[in-house]
Amino acid sequence: MTTPGKNEKDNGRRGFLGSLATGAAVLGLSTIASPLSLKAGDIPLPNFESNTNMDPDEWFNKVSGKHRVVFDAPRPHEIMPFAWPRVFLLTNMATGSTEKDCGVVVVLRHDAIPYAMEDSLWAKYKFGEVFKADDPETGKPSLRNPFWKPKEGAFKIPGFGTVSIGINELQASGVMFCVCDAAMTVYSAALASGAGKSAAEVKKEWVDGILPGIQAVPSGVWALGRAQEKKCAYIYAG
Repeated sequence: MTTPGKNEKDNGRRGFLGSLATGAAVLGLSTIASPLSLKAGDIPLPNFESNTNMDPDEWFNKVSGKHRVVFDAPRPHEIMPFAWPRVFLLTNMATGSTEKDCGVVVVLRHDAIPYAMEDSLWAKYKFGEVFKADDPETGKPSLRNPFWKPKEGAFKIPGFGTVSIGINELQASGVMFCVCDAAMTVYSAALASGAGKSAAEVKKEWVDGILPGIQAVPSGVWALGRAQEKKCAYIYAG
């Protein structure tokens, strides 16, 4: 199994705290508690909220195909969390396998969770600024989900040409997407007071705004474990 190195882990932790601080500034909070400063007794057990009637374990039972991989997407990384699944499918097809021979899971966790949500939430909560996710068309913090139903020909990879890497396009090719409920719990609570709402209100709004076909799971690391139990090879997607 391939795992991120020490520098990637350190950058991830700093990025998480930086995103919380950015969110506080964007939404007008003067202070925000670091999760690293909380005592164990201050942290309640997570209350998983599913956006579907399907049990997450049952959802993972849908993984099929001979060639199985799980892409770990903990943060926005240009087009990479969506380009790599398409490259995996295309290169398998080039070597004689069909899309149905491939089982592909993408876990949107940590700072990549907004990609699981609809455009209106990006605009309302300024996800582009909070999570440092730029719009590929403008190069500025995105006010929309750029990978949900993109314009035809919106994405190109040198040597490959135009690639269909919209979430909806990947779903049509059998790629399964899930999103970390634990991260949604943390970030929605962190941004709630600046939005003038309770943490529960914001969390419900985010869960209700999850895109069609994307499954909420208890946590991203839970999902990575389940995927590997289903014999998916691990790939770090940035």
